[in-house]
Amino acid sequence: MASQFVGITMGDPAGIGPEISLKAIDARDEYKQSVLIYGSYNVLKYYHDLLGMQTPLVQIDKVADFRPGKINVISVVGLTLGKDLEIGKVSPVAGDAAYRYLERAIGDAMQGDLEVITTAPLNKEALHKGGHMFDGHTEIFATLTQTKSYTMMLWSEKMSVVHVSTHCSLRQACDRAKKPRILECIHLAQQAMQQLGVETPRIAVAGLNPHSGENGLFGTEDLEEIAPAVAAAQAEGLHVDGPVPPDTVFLKAYKGVYDIVVAMYHDQGHIPMKMMAFDSGVNVTLGLPIIRTSVDHGTAFDIAGKGIANVESMLYAVDLGKRFASGRH
Repeated sequence: MASQFVGITMGDPAGIGPEISLKAIDARDEYKQSVLIYGSYNVLKYYHDLLGMQTPLVQIDKVADFRPGKINVISVVGLTLGKDLEIGKVSPVAGDAAYRYLERAIGDAMQGDLEVITTAPLNKEALHKGGHMFDGHTEIFATLTQTKSYTMMLWSEKMSVVHVSTHCSLRQACDRAKKPRILECIHLAQQAMQQLGVETPRIAVAGLNPHSGENGLFGTEDLEEIAPAVAAAQAEGLHVDGPVPPDTVFLKAYKGVYDIVVAMYHDQGHIPMKMMAFDSGVNVTLGLPIIRTSVDHGTAFDIAGKGIANVESMLYAVDLGKRFASGRH
């Protein structure tokens, strides 16, 4: 029988990750039956006390030891605030710890102990200082699961987006907008929406250039790379339009014309999503052998330790992970 557990990795211990991880489980009785945290027990205990939580905090060694009705913690790295790291400060210790939480959770998920991993934010500078030279969560998951075909999806109740490229320069992003990669992302978008219960997704593929190149006047990538990818997907029977001019495609998706948009680069997809669903958006890594969802915000070092972090995105992320899991059954 497949595991029903969700593992939250608490992210950078100097950020708001520990706080929102605790708040999420404390907020929902159902989470107390199936959601646990991978992190550092002493850091979580500090926030548990700061927030005056009544739900008991317990440390366990493995998922099989889960104790229902409590906030369960697998303490991967022993850390103490004020001694090993400072709240709201970039440090190699915190960056390394954030990676170790992920490494343990991914290992557990790969062996079937977890159904979903939901990640709290890490800090990329701290991650690098800690010796882990990844661009972010997505690349860590791809590497540790040995996944070659993957992409980042941003989901909200109003609109969803997948990205042809993410963490690279804009110049590199233009070079990465190639037919095989675009078609790959169309397929990943199709599969994701079907897992979420949309049998025949309506997919829009955004253009790269202004007005989708205006028939070659403002660049040829739309004609030479995007249009052929769309034609190939249509020949497979997928409901795909494109290249749709990028200045209107997101408005159309927001109004319900499309279920999901394939964006050509990071900011093309992220800006409209953050405008619309900053507190309720969810980041999903598509193409993995396991389910990974994440909050769609950063470590918020400026408010870390103040007890005021908004838990809404974490709740959406856990719930969306459960929806993806249901779609796989």
